[in-house]
Amino acid sequence: MEYNTQREKIKISDYGRNIYKLIQYTKTEEDRDKRNQMAKSIVDIMAQIDQDSKDTDDYKRKYWVHLMILANWELDVDVPYDITPQDTVEFTPRPIVYNQRKIHYRHYGQIMEDMIKRVAEYPEGEEREELVKLISHAMKRDYLLWNRDTVDDELITMQLENMSKGKLQLPEGFEFMDFREYLKGTDDERRANGTRKKKKKKK
Repeated sequence: MEYNTQREKIKISDYGRNIYKLIQYTKTEEDRDKRNQMAKSIVDIMAQIDQDSKDTDDYKRKYWVHLMILANWELDVDVPYDITPQDTVEFTPRPIVYNQRKIHYRHYGQIMEDMIKRVAEYPEGEEREELVKLISHAMKRDYLLWNRDTVDDELITMQLENMSKGKLQLPEGFEFMDFREYLKGTDDERRANGTRKKKKKKK
């Protein structure tokens, strides 16, 4: 049995091992006309594998470059484009840029922090007070989704003030609901999803 770790490393892995083997086999063909025909067929297959580059007029030029790179520029065929080993192609994946914004409490998420900052800029009044209530309930729900074992209303109140830099406080007389009320919707949704999955399996 042949393992990938024992095989020769492919410079461009996008087209797979079989395309690479076809190119290596084409290099051994002595008849130039057959070699040219085989090279054209391989380029057509490469174009079918990669469906994203057909918007440009000379999209096949890229595949001829890839063909020659995979052949280590040792394939003697009539290339319909002016290409040389100096044609460089970058195959190193671009680094993924992660969000560098600091989230104070990850279980609430960035959207919740953004909402709190926005409401903190609202003028004092009934609208701001109602938004603070809604945010507080949402915070407790998110907290329970993250940790059902313990939930401290005073802790949530403190975290609200912290994220708003002291600008938002719970209205006088505000009370959180019982933790079971916050979990009703999520539990019902989970049960519904479980029922749907079971029905699909039966079908």
